[in-house]
Amino acid sequence: MIRSILVSAFLTGIFCACFAVGVDWLTDMLQRGQVVAVSFVSGFCGSLFASTVLGRWREK
Repeated sequence: MIRSILVSAFLTGIFCACFAVGVDWLTDMLQRGQVVAVSFVSGFCGSLFASTVLGRWREK
């Protein structure tokens, strides 16, 4: 159960990081590594929060 949640969070983080690279190419406001790191952490934590709120942590 925890593995599927972590995989989902990891994939969300990867998506956010790739999206941020596209935004970075358009804006050039931050260094690319900073944008990728912040976006990954944001997506990862957001996915964990959503899973918690939706009750996916509970065993069925």
